[in-house]
Amino acid sequence: MRLITLITLLLTVTLLTGCNTFERRAQKNADVFASLPPETKARLENKVIQIGDSPDMVYIAVGHPDEKKATATASGETLTWIYNRYWQEYRGEAYGGFIRRTATNPTTGVTTTYLEPVTRPIYVDREQPVMRVTFVNGKVSVVEQVKE
Repeated sequence: MRLITLITLLLTVTLLTGCNTFERRAQKNADVFASLPPETKARLENKVIQIGDSPDMVYIAVGHPDEKKATATASGETLTWIYNRYWQEYRGEAYGGFIRRTATNPTTGVTTTYLEPVTRPIYVDREQPVMRVTFVNGKVSVVEQVKE
């Protein structure tokens, strides 16, 4: 029974994580991907974006952005796609008081009452922009990436 549960869990995880793979994104934009030269296809598969790439090419390479921002300038409108990294940061414990506990010694039958502190971990949701891709006239004009 445990093996069936494990297999079901693995299949579910595979299906959920498979929705945003390079292969699926290339298949979704098959007409654009098919029109690209082999070296560009290989570059996009390695998640490398270059100046002049189209939004479809960026999507195929790295997926949907976490945010999109449009900016109007004197020379026209720019569109910026922002990709973030998300994590939870541990900030310590919060004490919420005490809970009363009792324990009985099986040998003597004596019951002892004691107070146990009640705590809970504190986590803060964090995000950090790791890449910004700016489009001008439908082509990549700027790629900013965090170097780690």
